[in-house]
Amino acid sequence: MKKMLIAAAAILCLQDLQAQTQDRPWSIGLYAGRAEYNGELGNRFFRFDQSAYMFGALSISRYLTPRFDLALMGSYGEYGVFQNDNSTGFKSRMLNGQVDLRFKFVKNEDAFLRPYLFAGVGGQKLDKYNVKEGRDAVLNAGLGFPFRLTQSIHAVYQINYGFTNHDRRDRVTTNEANDMQLLHAVGLTFDLGKKKDEDKDGVSDRRDKCPQTPLSALVDATGCIMDKDKDGVADNLDACPDVAGIPALNGCPDKDGDGITDAQDACPDAAGLMQFGGCPDTDGDGVMDKEDKCPTVKGLANFNGCPDTDGDGIIDTEDACPTVKGATQFKGCPDTDGDGIADKDDNCPKNAGPASNKGCPEVKEEVKKVFEQALTGIQFESGKDIIKPSSYKILDNVVKIMKENPDYKLSIDGHTDSQGDDAKNLDLSRRRAEAVKAYLVSKGVDASRLRSAGYGETRPKDTNDTAAGRAKNRRVEFTVEFEK
Repeated sequence: MKKMLIAAAAILCLQDLQAQTQDRPWSIGLYAGRAEYNGELGNRFFRFDQSAYMFGALSISRYLTPRFDLALMGSYGEYGVFQNDNSTGFKSRMLNGQVDLRFKFVKNEDAFLRPYLFAGVGGQKLDKYNVKEGRDAVLNAGLGFPFRLTQSIHAVYQINYGFTNHDRRDRVTTNEANDMQLLHAVGLTFDLGKKKDEDKDGVSDRRDKCPQTPLSALVDATGCIMDKDKDGVADNLDACPDVAGIPALNGCPDKDGDGITDAQDACPDAAGLMQFGGCPDTDGDGVMDKEDKCPTVKGLANFNGCPDTDGDGIIDTEDACPTVKGATQFKGCPDTDGDGIADKDDNCPKNAGPASNKGCPEVKEEVKKVFEQALTGIQFESGKDIIKPSSYKILDNVVKIMKENPDYKLSIDGHTDSQGDDAKNLDLSRRRAEAVKAYLVSKGVDASRLRSAGYGETRPKDTNDTAAGRAKNRRVEFTVEFEK
């Protein structure tokens, strides 16, 4: 009986130890077990093939520290032993009570298994049947193995060794050894008490590292607001609690660092602007890159971000003359004289003329006749640059033409035949052209409208082998030009 009580008490203590916490400091336990004898009649420890002597127990325990509990246990049941032939032995009712101090090997109160070691003192009373009745003091020690079923209920197995102060209850006294007992017990313990939780987050104040969390906030095991994504923003304040972000954006991520959360960023992988939903505008022209046909060159919104440097309504990439304002029919090139020929293809861009003459005005027939007369009509003294008076009438006609046609420019070219020294011929042709130019200037033609040059014998019109051919080669040619 004594051993049964010790075992029951030990089991109760074990249950209390594992389950008890500062929040639930009290625990009660209910147990059932088996008592085993060791003494002069033999050693029955761990002999499960022998007759079973069963007991029941009740315990109450108090939490002291995360490592220690104090337990009080009482048990009642059978205790005894018989020889194999059942001729020698005893059987008794045992009432047992004891106080134990328990040491918990595992400090973590939430552990599934928290084995413990215990030791204590108690007393027992044996009576009934064939046993010498009496009361004995008991020293006990043992191990317990509690398993958590819920936060406040635990299953326990405990083994408890008890050593009595007498050797007489089995009616055999040899004075060699006192009677001993081994109690095996299993049971359930129930924790009592209400934990203090000021912020009502489900974590007791003693374990709460954040004791003032707001109501309804989800907290972790330490009582602090949960931060599942570990970004430093509590879940209750985190707009993106499942993805690590930055505090400035309420815990949401911003991969491109443009200050716009990825969820709201139309271009999350490229830093952009708020007005474009997070998309970039590389050239800063007010058109975001993904809609800008010229994203690296500043342009205009109405041209999808492409530039129109000359402002003629044609984007530079399609403008044949991007720096000069022009017309659509000429691919952006101008037609200054309005003759239907683009300046770049017009030999006379400032003077309207037909395409057949490459954009230059047609020279009047009467002008052509005067110039034809000049080819042979302008005469010089032999070997000199002095104009003969007989040529003045033709030159005066040229003066008249220039005055009547202020848009004309005149090229005056001097030529010689091949007679004589080449260098001298070249110099003579130049001086004769300059003499004609000087005459025209003297008659009122602006010098800026005249250009003279000499080519010597390098540009013959006819053969130099005959007198008639050489006469044609000695000439002054007039060519009308227009401003470029």
